[in-house]
Amino acid sequence: MISHDWNLSPAEAIELQRKLAAAVRVEPLAGEVRTVAGADCAFLDGGRRIAAAAVLCDAGTWEIIATAEEIQPCRFPYVPGLLSFREAPAVIAAVRKLPRRPDLLMCDGQGLAHPRRLGLACHVGLWLDLPTIGVAKSLLCGRFRPPGRTRGCRTRLLHDGEVVGAAVRTRADVHPLLVSVGHRLTLEEAVRWVLRACRGFRLPEPIRRADQRVSRIARTT
Repeated sequence: MISHDWNLSPAEAIELQRKLAAAVRVEPLAGEVRTVAGADCAFLDGGRRIAAAAVLCDAGTWEIIATAEEIQPCRFPYVPGLLSFREAPAVIAAVRKLPRRPDLLMCDGQGLAHPRRLGLACHVGLWLDLPTIGVAKSLLCGRFRPPGRTRGCRTRLLHDGEVVGAAVRTRADVHPLLVSVGHRLTLEEAVRWVLRACRGFRLPEPIRRADQRVSRIARTT
């Protein structure tokens, strides 16, 4: 588990990313996964505030156990590659509001599939000391061959000659998701859990539900 000051300049944030990336652990899951949470964000008031939602699901039925929300001022500017410094504080607060600690957390964003190997899922995973998965809808860095058209097909996501994630077809003939390790699990486990959580939709159920909640906040706040 880590902690640090969030009041940083972009240059300081980049340096911190490089230091924190060394603490990310890629290793098999340590215990049974009974609950999986998903987290997503939306920006309000032209980016002046951020809303985060965390949705805790049963890992067998994918029914919702609990939800939590957090709205905070945005204290960090928009800088490509540093989005976790805008999003992570609200995500961390929302996850901490859940009535029980999840066994696994899926973040709408990158994990190791990041130029400095510290996307949102890594940052949040280190802060909370939780197994986390980055589930991104668009490419931040690297390249991949399109996977096969059927559900479950995957190809490697490569950056600077390193495998940093996988392009995973979670629904037939739908654009693949980019899955990467956030912290404390392997890439194979990350892909397996994302596919297990996709219940007929492109997005895994915990993230899909979190997306619905932040979208509702954005419409009504």
